[in-house]
Amino acid sequence: MDTTKKKRNPIAFIFLVILGIFGGLQLFSQPLEGKKVTGKIEAPKEVISILENSCFNCHSNQQNLSWYDQIAPVSWVVNKDIKRAREVLNFSEWETYSPAEHQGKMYAILNMMQSGKMPLHEYTLLHPSAKISQKDIEIIRKYTLSLSSVNPSTQKKLETSPISSAASIQISAKLPVSPNGVQYTPDFKNWKVISMSTLFDNSIRVIYGNDIAVKAVETENFHPWPDGSIVVKSVWKQQELPNGEIRPGKFINAQFMVKDSKQYKDTEGWGFAKFSGDDLHPTGKTASFAKESCIACHRQLAEKTGYLFDVPMKVNTQRLIENLQKK
Repeated sequence: MDTTKKKRNPIAFIFLVILGIFGGLQLFSQPLEGKKVTGKIEAPKEVISILENSCFNCHSNQQNLSWYDQIAPVSWVVNKDIKRAREVLNFSEWETYSPAEHQGKMYAILNMMQSGKMPLHEYTLLHPSAKISQKDIEIIRKYTLSLSSVNPSTQKKLETSPISSAASIQISAKLPVSPNGVQYTPDFKNWKVISMSTLFDNSIRVIYGNDIAVKAVETENFHPWPDGSIVVKSVWKQQELPNGEIRPGKFINAQFMVKDSKQYKDTEGWGFAKFSGDDLHPTGKTASFAKESCIACHRQLAEKTGYLFDVPMKVNTQRLIENLQKK
C-alpha cells in the first residue's frame, strides 16, 4: 500500500504543478482589443458568405472565437495574428480604402486563395469549416474581375483606337514620387526585360530590371537581391487586333520595387510603389501603405524568389550555350 502511494504522489504533484502553471498563464492573458465596425464590405451575398466564413475571424472587428482560442498560451498567438491581419486588411473598415484599394485587396485575396496560402493551414486545422473549395475560389474570382470590368463602350474605343504604349504616357516635368520616397522614372523602358506574365484580368505584364537587378539574375544572386536593384512591372490591358494578334492596349500602371535594406526594413528591404493612369498618380496616402498592403502578399507567395512574384528569366544565355556545346 505504501509503495503504491509513493508511486502515485510524484505523478499527482507534477499534475498539480502543470495545472498551477496553466492557471497562472491565464492571469497574463489579455482579451483582444474590441473595435467598432465602421463600414462593412458591400458585395454579393455568396461573396460575403465566403469571406465571413473564412476571413472575418482575423481580418475584421467581428471575431467569433472558439473557447480554445481564448485560453493562454494559444490566445497570445491568436491575438497577435489578428492584430497583424487587421493591419493588412480589415473588412470592418472597408470604407477607409479607396476603390482602387478595394480592387487591389480583392486581387490579393484571390491570389492567396488560389495559391492555398489563405486561410492559413494551421488555422484550418483547428477550424476545418473555414476551408475554401474550388467553387468558392471561382465565386471570388468572378467578383474580383467584376471590379475592374470595362463597359462595352469603353472596350469598343480600346479596340478601335491606335495602340498605346508606355511611351505615350504624359510625363510631367516633375516626376511623381510615392509616399515612401520611391520616384517614378521613365528610364525603365530602356532596361532589359527579365520576365513577363499575364493575369486572369487579361493584362500583359512586362518586368524590367536595372543593371544591378540584371546582374543579380545572371549570377543567380537574388537571395537576397543586392541593394540598388530596381525592378519595374509595367501593366497594360490586352488588345486583340482584327487578325487575332494580341498586343498591349491601354496602360494601367507601373509597379516599382526598389531594394534598400536600410531604408525599407519593415518590408523586407523593398520599397514598393505603384504609379497608375496617364497622370501616373502614386498609390498610398502615407509611407506605411506598403507595409499594410504590399509586403503581406509578397511574403506569402514569393519568399523563394527574393519576394518577387515572377521568377526571373535568364538574361545572359552564355552559360546555357556553353552547356549545350559540352553535350
